[in-house]
Amino acid sequence: MLVRAGSLRAPLYPSDWSGEREVEVARDEAADASGQDDVQEPVETARPADASGVGQQADTAGGDPGNESAPQREEQPAWLTQIPYYLVLATMGAGIVIVAAAYFKRGPALIAGALLLAALFRAILPPHLAGMLAVRSRLFDLTLLFGLAVLLVVLAWVAPQL
Repeated sequence: MLVRAGSLRAPLYPSDWSGEREVEVARDEAADASGQDDVQEPVETARPADASGVGQQADTAGGDPGNESAPQREEQPAWLTQIPYYLVLATMGAGIVIVAAAYFKRGPALIAGALLLAALFRAILPPHLAGMLAVRSRLFDLTLLFGLAVLLVVLAWVAPQL
């Protein structure tokens, strides 16, 4: 009796993964049901989702594990991917402080500059390096950031000098 790979369920969290145990239990259950001691191995078993949340399938084709077609990117610390966001946030905070100091033309101009900086980072960085600047699709993010920056520049331009 052949065990179907679809009947094996991968656990929700990688720390709960015990792939050998799952296959062993399925093999024992299949052997009990058929009365045989020798049951064929499943063709492929589910593996837990990786850090990006994408599930993987076991490679049973017998390919060379040292020859990978896709280049592996090095894992970076999570805080490192947020540096563009922190730069934008710091510039935004400086603009708010300037507005609070009663400079109603310079403050919004600096905030608009922060939004343009965010749009620049979002345009040139890939999504995995853009951090929290990548909210929606790239086009949506760029349109929103650029549009808000233009509105703030117009606001700073037409604001009365106080």
